[in-house]
Amino acid sequence: MTDGLPLPSPGGSATPLQRARGRLDLRVKAAGGRTRLEDLHQAGCLKLRFPKVPGETSEAVLINTAGGLTGGDVLDQRFAVGTGAGLSLTTQACERIYRASSGRAEVATRLSVEAGGFLAFLPQETILFDESALARRLELDAADEAEFVLCESVILGREMMGESVRRGLFRESWRIRVGGRLAFADETRLEGDIAGRTGAAASLAGNRAFATLVARRAAPETFLAPLREAVGESGGASLVDGVIVARLVAPSGFLLRKRLVPAIAALAKAAVPRIWSL
Repeated sequence: MTDGLPLPSPGGSATPLQRARGRLDLRVKAAGGRTRLEDLHQAGCLKLRFPKVPGETSEAVLINTAGGLTGGDVLDQRFAVGTGAGLSLTTQACERIYRASSGRAEVATRLSVEAGGFLAFLPQETILFDESALARRLELDAADEAEFVLCESVILGREMMGESVRRGLFRESWRIRVGGRLAFADETRLEGDIAGRTGAAASLAGNRAFATLVARRAAPETFLAPLREAVGESGGASLVDGVIVARLVAPSGFLLRKRLVPAIAALAKAAVPRIWSL
């Protein structure tokens, strides 16, 4: 690579680089007092593993065998929770978004939860590298009687490695529907001079890590006090039309996780996935 561009082939034309493609389609159902696998399709660089955990909720660990993402990589993942079933989803490790020579990485996540079902979507942090490019979309369709906890968190470079993100692209879109009605919509866009944009007081005020938590639980007002205690002065939490929304910021990924783990624990039915602490 030279100046961010692919080296020319001997014939004079640019050699296309191999790109990662991954697809997952998982559906779980309730049977015999437990959540069991109903259907699973996995292709390309995406794989799922199912560790044994106590309780009625099953756990699935998402693995990207490509070892990270860069421009031109595409992931498509779909997870469905049937009536009365429970599923906790996490990732094997933090997802790394590397410098893009061209294009952008794209990740589409589609979730659905039927009546009486519970879904915890809790991937570990996404780490952005300088001049990386990522666009991702999260969509959830939940029944009126469904419950869920969703979290996405981002770190702008690894502090202990002396990394910083000066320029790049990060776009994130959330759409959550409950009973067919739009209940939450959110757009995040950091583009170009990321260091300058995140340094502003109205943005991240110089913090390098941030997270969004969205949840729907029965008697949601009872979750606000413990959630706000967990978040502390590093963020805030609100209840809007039955949906809990929390934001957190921190100067490092380590300090973000110190707040994020108890915040998730305050909302989720089960403990934070054990792999988070490994």
